Parts: sequence; C-alpha cells; structure tokens
Amino acid sequence: MSLYPPPQIITAEIFTRLPERFRTEGRRSVWTEANRPGAALHSFIEGPSFDRAGNLFIVDIPWGRVFKVAPDGLWTQVAEYDGEPNGLKIDRDGRILIADYKNGIVELDPASGAVKSILERVRVERFKGVNDLVFAANGDLYFTDQGLTGLHDATGRVFRLAADGRLTCLVDTVPSPNGIVLNERETQVYVAVTRANAIWRLPLLADGGTTKVGLFIQLSGGLSGPDGLALDAEGGLWVCHAGNGCAWGFDRLGHPKYRVVVPEGLTTTNLAFGGADRRTLFITESDTATIYRAKVPVAGRPMYSHA
Repeated sequence: MSLYPPPQIITAEIFTRLPERFRTEGRRSVWTEANRPGAALHSFIEGPSFDRAGNLFIVDIPWGRVFKVAPDGLWTQVAEYDGEPNGLKIDRDGRILIADYKNGIVELDPASGAVKSILERVRVERFKGVNDLVFAANGDLYFTDQGLTGLHDATGRVFRLAADGRLTCLVDTVPSPNGIVLNERETQVYVAVTRANAIWRLPLLADGGTTKVGLFIQLSGGLSGPDGLALDAEGGLWVCHAGNGCAWGFDRLGHPKYRVVVPEGLTTTNLAFGGADRRTLFITESDTATIYRAKVPVAGRPMYSHA
C-alpha cells in the first residue's frame, strides 16, 4: 500500500555514451572483484559534476580515470592515475576534489591531469573507502566513508573536513553511507544508506556535531539501493536508485513527486542538474556507460561551481 499518490513518470533520453575508444573490455581490478565479482567491466562511470562553463566531469572508478564531457557530448580524458575515483565535486573557486576509494580525498588539476592528496588518513588510520562528497557554502567538505559496510557491519562513517583543516566524524554507525548532500539551509545532511535502502537525515548542531539522526525516506525494491543525491531549488531531494534503473524526486517533506526512468540499464548511480536553467537532470547509468538527461519540472539548487 502506498501512502502517497503515484509519482509523475518522466522518461530520460540518451545524452551521450562513453566512446568505444575509452571502453577497456575484459579487464579486472581489485575494485571490480570486490564490487562486481567475476565481471569484466569496460568502465564504471560515476560522480557527475558541472563546471562554470557547462562541462560535465565524470569519473571511471576501476580504471582511475576522469573525463570531461562538453555541452555537445564530446568526451575528453582529463586524467588517468593509480586510484579509484568515486565522487567528484567542484567548489566555487573551480577546485576539483574527488572522493577516491583507494586514496582518500584528492584534488585534481584539470589542466595537467595531476592528482594530489588532500586527506589520506584519519590520524594514522586509513579510510574504509570514501565514496561521495559535498561542499558547504563556507568551504567545509562533508564526505562518506563507505568501504564494504552494510547491514552486517554498520560501521560506515560520515565526516566533515572544515575549511580550517579540522576533521570531525559526525556518525560512525551507518550501514553503507553513499551519496551525500546538504539541505537548502545547510542545517542537515542527507545521506544515502545503500544497504538499508534508505535516506538518513543528520541534523547539524551549532557546536559542529549531530544528534537525533533519523530516517528520512525508506525506499524499497531494486537490486542495490540509493546512491547519488542532489537537491533542487525548492529543497526537494533527488535520489539515484541504483539497481532500479531510475531516479526519484521527493519534495522537502519526503513525498515522492517524480520518477525518472532510463530506457536501458539498472545501475543509475549518480545525478546532477545542468542546462542553462538547471532544469535538466543528468544521470549516470554505469552498466552501459551512458549519461541520460531529462527535463524536470523544478530547477536544481545551484552548486558552488555555478555561483
């Protein structure tokens, strides 16, 4: 039984696919064996984020690559390095930070393709495997440390790296923290908890901590769970449902309003608002290495790369 009216169905269209010259057929890596045992992946695209010029940056996790997709859909490889880039965000100054599953938080120089470490360890302890990140208006960086946690091991973490360099663990009991975004007033952090098929809400206190962490949205179905998150201009939350071939649009109260479906592939991993009016939703589908797009009724909240 549903408590709400059925959401509006929106069908996405292909914007562009990873060109054949960049598809590494038949290769395997430590990351692929842990996340897709026995599979030979050509790629696994993730982390869409727009720069000021309207270019869409995309990562390829298992092969340590970063691509730039121009507004006309042309792909350029920006970097290839010894890493497993997962989430990518661009701050108001154009600085590109990556949540790298293997290396922690790193910074990418898009001109040279060089990658340097920003945060590799917590004191002397390595991360489990950082996944996604988001900037606050004051320059603070929030990120998830997922690793292989899940319902069997609820020790995933959410961190804040303050602009002054202070690192704080907000919570360390999450069964697979994944996508992350701040609400419109930046008083709460939303976290996609993949293995619990849920979205958690972390209130932010004046002292920098959190309390009364709660369940905001409980999803169902699919072969995986919620992945990337984005916020719209009205405070609504958009959720990529990996393993379900769709993205959900919820209003600020968590009511389901829209369901954006992709014609092919189930692994809808992440999403970003783009276009001149920010009313186009771009979705990465990782099985087919396709970027889909769909016009949606509400504009996305401006990211700091667009401010």
